[in-house]
Amino acid sequence: MSYVVALTGGIGSGKSTVAESFARHGVSIVDADVIARQVVEPGQPALHDLAVRLGQQILLPDGSLNRALLREIIFSDPTAKQWVNQLLHPLIHAKTRQFIAAATTPYVLWVVPLLIENGLQKQANRVLVVDVDEQTQLARTMLRDGVDRQQAERILCAQVSRQQRLACADDIIDNNGGAETIEPRVASLHSRYLELAASATRQDIDKNE
Repeated sequence: MSYVVALTGGIGSGKSTVAESFARHGVSIVDADVIARQVVEPGQPALHDLAVRLGQQILLPDGSLNRALLREIIFSDPTAKQWVNQLLHPLIHAKTRQFIAAATTPYVLWVVPLLIENGLQKQANRVLVVDVDEQTQLARTMLRDGVDRQQAERILCAQVSRQQRLACADDIIDNNGGAETIEPRVASLHSRYLELAASATRQDIDKNE
């Protein structure tokens, strides 16, 4: 199995931008958000279960998931949030392990927005945090998602604090500046992760000899 680097960060921190930079270095990307969308595509059992539990209004006219409504339900109803998590997390986890196991690159970048919240950091060899200040997070989220400040603050409050996330980091990318500051940092980390992955492979070989 490949060496796994978990990439995380709060909403609006720029995780996708950083992941795209790693992808340009030929790194395999396993994105939890992409997988989360796949397990609730039309025809998937999980989407049927959501509609039965939460009502047909959870579906858009084309039969796909109304993500905006699901997000509202989750943030306003803790019981519903717990049920949705219990339904989707095992499916997402299983598909994630499948994709990581199938990767052929020396290391995999596992993009997990809620890595710390869900206690998944121990499932990675290394944790990389994309860090920005909270005001930048709010501004980017409001612009990107078209939500007001109150809703952006609610999303932010539902995640672990910036300090908690940084405390779990092995590596940090400061993304308070422009995108041009990311590339050199990613290039440096990429070299480092190749070294760590090679070292881990050698140790595995030594154990099996």
